[in-house]
Amino acid sequence: MTSTSQPAARWDQAPDRGSPEHSPEPAGANAVPRLDVALAEVLSTAQRISANIERVLVGKPEVVRIALVTLLAEGHLLVEDVPGVGKTSLAKALARSIDCTGSRIQFTPDLLPSDITGVSIYNRQTMDFEFRPGPVFANIVVGDEINRASPKTQSALLECMEERHVTVDGVGYPLDSPFMVIATQNPIEMEGTYPLPEAQRDRFTARVSIGYPDPQAELAMVDEHAGADPLSLLQPVSSAAQVQGLVATVRRVHLAPEISRYAVDLVSASRRLPELRLGASPRSTLHLVRAARAQAALSGRDFVVPDDIHAVAVPVLAHRLVLSSEAQAARRSSTDLVRALVQRVPVPVPHGADRADQGGRRNTSQR
Repeated sequence: MTSTSQPAARWDQAPDRGSPEHSPEPAGANAVPRLDVALAEVLSTAQRISANIERVLVGKPEVVRIALVTLLAEGHLLVEDVPGVGKTSLAKALARSIDCTGSRIQFTPDLLPSDITGVSIYNRQTMDFEFRPGPVFANIVVGDEINRASPKTQSALLECMEERHVTVDGVGYPLDSPFMVIATQNPIEMEGTYPLPEAQRDRFTARVSIGYPDPQAELAMVDEHAGADPLSLLQPVSSAAQVQGLVATVRRVHLAPEISRYAVDLVSASRRLPELRLGASPRSTLHLVRAARAQAALSGRDFVVPDDIHAVAVPVLAHRLVLSSEAQAARRSSTDLVRALVQRVPVPVPHGADRADQGGRRNTSQR
């Protein structure tokens, strides 16, 4: 990616390099590792998970990166594309790369909310109701063809995804951490499907489209996958506890006030676009900065720069925008609108930078 944003080091103004966050901590069970050491663990673990997934999903490193960004940002991923490009394979490969609990839900028109969350069953021996957890009680939940279920069933995931607990018969049940929903849907086939409500789309941190592989990658897939199922050969390369540690490290990545303001300006600008009936929500601002922190950590930095916002803006924001009828008729896309916003909204100037030289610069990366 070509960038004209400011030098990265200028955004690292806090925490101070001499602060306890960057100094060795005393030994002990509750000791917090130095941030540079913790970031090295993020990079090594992410590389192992990426390599594992790319054994199944050949030639799509950018898609794998967004999946890892979403995982480290404590978010949920929507994989939207035509049949046969590896949507379910991506979700299953990520789930199998982590030694944690996982489940798969095949969404169908007759699926009930209780089939997802669980149900209370009367036990005649104890003369009381016992709760039987549903498949949502797992660390990584794969929802296949989520738009085939009715809106009533889709809504069963709203509380799970946002609040990370389930309420059944007035009783709340917390979900284990980490918790991630990876849902797939086919945007082309409309027969027997229900569009995802805006409220549910807004709960997905990012959306990716895998796309067709290039001829070389497709040839490699034929050579490597024709004799055996690569998913059956995958072994975990990380654990739930390790992922929790990586998430904690990402939370410590520094976000300068100027970067926070830039994220707010970018999201707010979407609400003023005449091409949209609905712009991005305040929740999307939170998801944008969380994803930017994860992107910075995967780049080996303990601070966020504008390029991190640019790298995640399209997958985080595009699926939340609702186009007007005129924009749809003109064949405008939400992806194009987000890219235009990135070009239009001024990139922040670091504190102390020469405004005469850098105040009017913009990001010129093309995706």
